[in-house]
Amino acid sequence: MANHKSAIKRAKQNEARRLRNRMRKTRMKNVIKEVQEAISSNSPEVIVERLREAISTIDKTASKGVIHKNNAARKISRLTRKINAILAEQKA
Repeated sequence: MANHKSAIKRAKQNEARRLRNRMRKTRMKNVIKEVQEAISSNSPEVIVERLREAISTIDKTASKGVIHKNNAARKISRLTRKINAILAEQKA
């Protein structure tokens, strides 16, 4: 355990940040799961709404530095590609 006053403070800050980051990451994963569930519902309106919500949450997570910007871009790209393919299939 930390002995110096500054090290004790730093340990507290690190723990608070770790918990905050974990919360944000969990929220992001849950939103992605909601998109996957919406895909199985076959309702285009619901799918698009969930995707919009997921993109916002993923971008916010990246902007806070919890995940890397490229990681966020990759997740968004994969979700968007999957949904675009499904919507094109439904129209055809």
